[in-house]
Amino acid sequence: MWRVGLAWAGVVMAVAGCTATESAPPSVSTSVSTTTSTTMTSPPVPLALALTPADRAADVAPGEPVTVAATGGRLTSVAVTGQDGRVVAGALAADGGSWRSTEVLGYGKTYTTTATGQDSQGKPSTSTSTFTTVKPRRQVALTMNPTDGQKVGVGQPFAFYFDTAVADKAAAEKAIQVTASPAAEGAFYWFSDKEVHWRPKDYWRSGTTVTVDAAIYGKSLGNGLFGREDRKATVTIGDAVVAVADGTTHQMTVTVNGVLARTIPVSLGKKGHETPVGTYTVMSEHTDYTMDSSTYGVPSDSPAGYRTKVAVATRMSNSGIFYHSAPWSVRDQGVRNVSHGCINMSTENAAWLQSISAKGDVIAVQNSGGPALEPWDGLGDWQVPWPTWQAGGKK
Repeated sequence: MWRVGLAWAGVVMAVAGCTATESAPPSVSTSVSTTTSTTMTSPPVPLALALTPADRAADVAPGEPVTVAATGGRLTSVAVTGQDGRVVAGALAADGGSWRSTEVLGYGKTYTTTATGQDSQGKPSTSTSTFTTVKPRRQVALTMNPTDGQKVGVGQPFAFYFDTAVADKAAAEKAIQVTASPAAEGAFYWFSDKEVHWRPKDYWRSGTTVTVDAAIYGKSLGNGLFGREDRKATVTIGDAVVAVADGTTHQMTVTVNGVLARTIPVSLGKKGHETPVGTYTVMSEHTDYTMDSSTYGVPSDSPAGYRTKVAVATRMSNSGIFYHSAPWSVRDQGVRNVSHGCINMSTENAAWLQSISAKGDVIAVQNSGGPALEPWDGLGDWQVPWPTWQAGGKK
């Protein structure tokens, strides 16, 4: 046993000895190659200035802004100067990347834009543009209803009247901005080439503020027509006053913000003079007003005519429909229809209704036996179904 163990020990020692005395492996020389990396620097983007209108541009619309845009650097100064030496006001963006005029130009004038900028290395460059604005064939005036500062009812549409037929209706709509707070879905509808209305899909919400910015000056309206002057208005929507007159019950219910405020005995149009059925919008309010049948084609001195002064009258249509005080028909009010088409009520009730009402309030007539109210008759806008209204009317 020991001899075997010693033999194994000898083998182990021999192996160990061979390992110890074995020559070292040849050294490997490692060569590290060094590559020098060079970062390629792109050349700087050259400064470019884009001036609008461009040099030698003619028939420029003076309501459109003058703009300058810089790429590859920033603007340092911009001046737009009229032929009289006056400088047009404008604003430079905080990053120096653009400039925009902040006032309109004049018709038939020459202007020069001078823009200076610097590239990324600080090298300056200047560009100029000389252009002329259009001389309109005609300038178009605009009026609107309601006007600034008015408080109106929940049915009030916004009506715009041009003094000349508008050829480019899309341009006119683009120039007229109607903004509501809170927001309300709405659309334009053309009743003629000279009249367009904007109304919401549903009645206004009480307390809404509506801002109108009809920026038509200097804007092309087609066929050489340009806007003469801008119109602006801020209008407030008041309480929801809604009256419903029924030709069968001979009663008018009046609600304020959804709560019944009063039921009024009334008398609508008699046979042959039936009050048109539909939703009216109060147009104007009057006191000591003369009701004259000649205003809708019936001579006041004819057998069917009249010329009568009343204490209270509120216009509902252009065709002569009013609600008004009628002390002569008090016995018929709440019983039968005896008027020439208007809504008769007592002087006390007419005065009360007018005292809580305003232009733009809603009056609906039902069961009168009359024809449908025409949408174009006054402010009969709510007679047009919403899908039809969205189609835009007589575009």
